[in-house]
Amino acid sequence: MSPRKSGLGRGLEALIPLAEEEATAQGVIEAPLASITPNPHQPRVPIRDQDLVELAASIEEHGIIQPLVVTRTMDGYQLIAGERRWRAARLAGLSTVPVVVKDVAPSEMLELALVENLQRADLNPLEEATAYRQLIEEFGLTQQQVARRVGKSRVAVSNTLRLLKASRPVQEA
Repeated sequence: MSPRKSGLGRGLEALIPLAEEEATAQGVIEAPLASITPNPHQPRVPIRDQDLVELAASIEEHGIIQPLVVTRTMDGYQLIAGERRWRAARLAGLSTVPVVVKDVAPSEMLELALVENLQRADLNPLEEATAYRQLIEEFGLTQQQVARRVGKSRVAVSNTLRLLKASRPVQEA
């Protein structure tokens, strides 16, 4: 019976393939950005340039946290979900992005793109302001540092924080 070889004791290089196998087992791979085309069934209204600039700044700081969802095509991949992240990654100058590859029929692409957008629960402005205050108070960050870390302008962070000083009826509006 041959002994099973372990990555332990053989250096970091021996463990890297194990990490790559684990990522692939979970369905996340790195795909060349140039090989991905947009979803022609994108349900989201046109994406504002300022939103893309802010997201690109966040991606430059933190990378892409949530992988894009794609399907295979003859020439590469087509987006199912994540067009804002895809466009912002291009703007940020990335060459590859994390993706989850799903085998879907063209008729399912709009459905999946719509479900992905409907399932997302974005923070409301008050929740966003509370999170900014928490970063400032608990971690000693300045408004400028918060802005850089979340990919927003300092003015946007400052204006959002002002909500915390508003009356309760204004906050709940």
